[in-house]
Amino acid sequence: MRNEPGTAVYDQELRLEAYRFHRCSFPKHFHEYYVIGYIADGQGLLICRDVRYALEKGNLILYNPGDLHSCSENGAPPDYWGLHIPRETMLDLTGELTGRRTLPVFSRNVVSDPEAAWDFRALHRQIMDGSREFGKEERLLLLLSRLLRLCGQPFQAPPPAGREAVERARAFMEEHCGERITLERVAGEAGLSKSALLRAFAREKGVTPYNYLESLRIGEAKKLLEQGVPPAEAALRTGFSDQSHFTNYFSRFIGLSPGAYREIFTEKERTTHEK
Repeated sequence: MRNEPGTAVYDQELRLEAYRFHRCSFPKHFHEYYVIGYIADGQGLLICRDVRYALEKGNLILYNPGDLHSCSENGAPPDYWGLHIPRETMLDLTGELTGRRTLPVFSRNVVSDPEAAWDFRALHRQIMDGSREFGKEERLLLLLSRLLRLCGQPFQAPPPAGREAVERARAFMEEHCGERITLERVAGEAGLSKSALLRAFAREKGVTPYNYLESLRIGEAKKLLEQGVPPAEAALRTGFSDQSHFTNYFSRFIGLSPGAYREIFTEKERTTHEK
């Protein structure tokens, strides 16, 4: 069956490519880069390094550079999402995570792990949507850290960072939550590497730095909306990349759209004046 056209996005900040294919079949070939793929729906058949795999919804697929493989459909046409990660990008990522700029070797080509799949889906959507928030880089590091632990080279995490460093990161984000800040900048303020900050912050606060930042922004946005500030202006003043991102995030956590939330206080003000 002929492949349907796919979609691809190159992310300049992460230095990798995200893509999506429907009804895809490929003859035997290999890549010079790493591939992390995901079966979002359907079934497929993979032959990699002379091992045959029946692919199912939820499977993650890992290719090292040079892994010879072929793909075909095996039932319902697969909805296949993927990331192409150049060697130089991977060197920087593993250096960040392990302190050693070495290329990993994935020992398994197919992985079924709900936590890693969750991270992959979130990351892929952020890249395809053109997100410029540091939650994207955060998610990439979390995903790769998980995969290295599951099937990569022996992975030794650096010693835990202190609570003081986490508090420096928290204070910096609270002061600058209305700006566009990067994970690198937050980590620098804390005096930690990016991966060390992720581990320490999650341990101390129960959420990642980006989740914490988004919560700060929502809190500030609520105050502005309560004062009658229009949603578009509230999104801009609280550091959200665009109004659509703001609306989706606000609605998911508050249960109302920004406009509906603002209307509560507009109506309250109107009723007060009528009395």
